[in-house]
Amino acid sequence: MIANLIGGFVAILIGTSLVGPVSTEVNTAAQTNGALYNASSWGATVLKLVPGFFALGILGIGIAVTYSSLRQAGVV
Repeated sequence: MIANLIGGFVAILIGTSLVGPVSTEVNTAAQTNGALYNASSWGATVLKLVPGFFALGILGIGIAVTYSSLRQAGVV
């Protein structure tokens, strides 16, 4: 149980520290005067959704770790 909590904490810590760089790189790739935007403005718009889904994935990891730890402890 404690190993799950430590692993989950490390995953969440690394994930939250990567949200900023991921967002920066996505914004750089999807600039309004960049090659991707000129080729496909729809693709650039969809690409800008990546940091939000990345953050939702990190939230999902936190929920999954909490649920599995509580389930192993017999609370749930």
